[in-house]
Amino acid sequence: MERLFKYLLTILIGVVAFAQFIQVITRYVFEVPVMGLEEMTIIPTLWMYMLGAVNASRENTQIRANVLEIFIKSEWGHTLLALIGEVISFVISVWLTYWAWDYFKYALRVKKETPTLYIPTLIYECSLFIGLVLISGFILLHIVRLTKKLTMPRLATEKV
Repeated sequence: MERLFKYLLTILIGVVAFAQFIQVITRYVFEVPVMGLEEMTIIPTLWMYMLGAVNASRENTQIRANVLEIFIKSEWGHTLLALIGEVISFVISVWLTYWAWDYFKYALRVKKETPTLYIPTLIYECSLFIGLVLISGFILLHIVRLTKKLTMPRLATEKV
């Protein structure tokens, strides 16, 4: 899975960067904008954002401000603090996933298209729901791992 994300995100970044390069060259050098390029670029851009967030959730490398870790000295306390943070993240993620599901159902019902190229917007609008489902799943996986770690005999005897 790590290899999949590595290559997929690299390809998406390359596509977005190339599209922006083409847009800058054609617009400012040749003074002829490429019509519809913005519409096509939004597809890999939104997928890149959401899959990047999924990858950060999978690797558990999101940006955090864990100030309490400074005051907590034991490994058990750090694990408990991480578990509390993951549970809060999971609740918020499930709530956002529910909203994204409503938006996804709306997008399915309305069947919008982009104004110039008539590309179905569902292609990139579904990325929010799919990404949040995956993020919620990885957060749940981290909760399970932290719970197992917290109940290990070595950590259980340590406590605060």
